[in-house]
Amino acid sequence: MEVNPNLSEKALHDYKLVRAAIDVGDQKAYAELMSRYKDSIYFLLLKMVNNRDDADDLTIEAFGKAFRNLHQYTPDFAFSTWLFKIASNNCIDFIRKKKKNTFSIDKPMESDEGSEMTMDLKSSWLDPEEQMIKKQKSIILRDVVEKLKPRYRTLVELRYFKEFSYEEIATELNLPIGTVKAQLFRAREFLYNILKNSEGKI
Repeated sequence: MEVNPNLSEKALHDYKLVRAAIDVGDQKAYAELMSRYKDSIYFLLLKMVNNRDDADDLTIEAFGKAFRNLHQYTPDFAFSTWLFKIASNNCIDFIRKKKKNTFSIDKPMESDEGSEMTMDLKSSWLDPEEQMIKKQKSIILRDVVEKLKPRYRTLVELRYFKEFSYEEIATELNLPIGTVKAQLFRAREFLYNILKNSEGKI
């Protein structure tokens, strides 16, 4: 593939890492790409959502999406440009969904046709097929979580199954909040790699 001659040295180095990740599945290349842009992506998202927990989760999602679609990246422009676009688009979707799900019970909502309607509680319930899919996904996720080291497993269970905040986890495990965030970040990297390697088996 022809590389844009206007790319900077940094962008050319990124492209070499992308090729190593795609061509031979080089885990170090994935890790280096992540470490090069993790902080800048996080601060971009933090400005957009103004919530540290959400920015943390969205950072992981952005890298997850980028790595799953790495084969679609073309060196017409810098990898960082492509990555930032994925991160910001994903974040905009997240903000839209959050706004959509935030409404007052008493306030009538406007339907797609423009007529007013009261809140339909049924929307919070899943039909049997959706429940089954959700249950299967939960079982798969729990199986994957079981493969983590005990300290990471505990963190993931508290954060995602019991829905503890970072502060609550820090108190529960008697750890500094910075350690909790760093270890959760690492745990999610492990989870992503396990899921990526078992995709064909699910």
